[in-house]
Amino acid sequence: MSLSLSRVSIGSKLSGKRNAVAKSLPSSPRTISVTVSSKRYSFVKSSSSTPPLRLAPSPSPLSPTSSTRVHSASASPSSTPAAVGISAETAKTLYYDMQLGRLFEEACAQLYYRGRLFGFVHLYSGQEAVSTGVISCLSAGDYVVSTYRDHVHALSRGVPARAVMAELYGKSTGTCRGQGGSMHIFSQPHNFLGGYAFIGEGIPVGLGAAFQSKYRVDVQGRDGPYDVTCSFFGDGTCNVGQFYECLNMAALYKLPHLFVVENNGWAIGMHHPRATAAPLGETSPRIDVKGPPFGVHSVRVDGMDVLKVRAAALEAIERARRGEGPTLMECETYRFRGHSLADPDELRDRNEKKAYLSRDPIPQLRSAVLTAGLLTETDLAEIDKKVNDVVQDAIDFAEKSAPPTRGQLFENVFADPRGFGIADGGKYRYEL
Repeated sequence: MSLSLSRVSIGSKLSGKRNAVAKSLPSSPRTISVTVSSKRYSFVKSSSSTPPLRLAPSPSPLSPTSSTRVHSASASPSSTPAAVGISAETAKTLYYDMQLGRLFEEACAQLYYRGRLFGFVHLYSGQEAVSTGVISCLSAGDYVVSTYRDHVHALSRGVPARAVMAELYGKSTGTCRGQGGSMHIFSQPHNFLGGYAFIGEGIPVGLGAAFQSKYRVDVQGRDGPYDVTCSFFGDGTCNVGQFYECLNMAALYKLPHLFVVENNGWAIGMHHPRATAAPLGETSPRIDVKGPPFGVHSVRVDGMDVLKVRAAALEAIERARRGEGPTLMECETYRFRGHSLADPDELRDRNEKKAYLSRDPIPQLRSAVLTAGLLTETDLAEIDKKVNDVVQDAIDFAEKSAPPTRGQLFENVFADPRGFGIADGGKYRYEL
């Protein structure tokens, strides 16, 4: 099967129609369209024998699919983007990172429906302002802990798109040499401590990283300031025990830890107000109020505006570096697709989706930097092209990479591979 992309005017809508699309893929040629920011990218299955996937934008807005009306929640209108207060170089960095995350994820959707990616794949489209806004504030020595929705967190942290895509393909050139897959991206060189399949299990890992950062300075005498750890998780996780245990320990030891709640309103198919009780005096649930009872500084921020997220993250990270302890940061955001690519996304109300699509964080940033005169349309077009090239290169790299060898199954199981013995010819048996 070959993969290519070409410009067309009409395409199939994906969300909520996975089965229909999947069945159509073996037939020739069939067009599928997706939207990255305000641009539509159309994938075509080609009869050619060459493998590249080509990216060509065509103007067409993303239309939310029809859905069964189960829960109706109106998104509060986004306020005017926060005062820019950034340099042109920072604006370029933020825009590039958000566009890279969006296009990478939308490409993953098409690859999944083509049978190139396997297992559960949870996309981050719509939530880019949180990943970019927080991780762009970190230093090289800081740590990031993710969830099963981890691709974009890894990209924001600087993990190469090639390595992330190859891991999704299950290839030996991936971040975990093909053994982790979509939910378990990990990169020691980037202090990216992994994605985790179960909700809440990454927070204690992040807390451990924060504890060792403080221990090295306070006990072992390493020069400060403290390295900071950011643990990302969703609104559903805020009802499990690890969250509260870690809030308590982080406050008790004043650990340099940032709890980043990506509150997209839905824990798989459970609407947030149905799963989380409202605090006294409130009519709807709030996660930020869970921090103060433990002595944790808390903040609530518009997670669809990267500039507001970045401003809140900068303050929280600097507090942690100075030894003033943890921060709980609730980012109200939204995912533009279902829980995973196996989810037809029929539970969320159509009007709710429309409201959040109108607050897409990428056009918001684009408008803000153009209005402020920080960047020009030419600058943004150049970034768009660079992003296209990076995603194209990642796909080509993953397509051409070799799968893991059979002997890899025995690695990272026992501390001493010699325990398997040495075969004739001097090789370890696990290598055969």
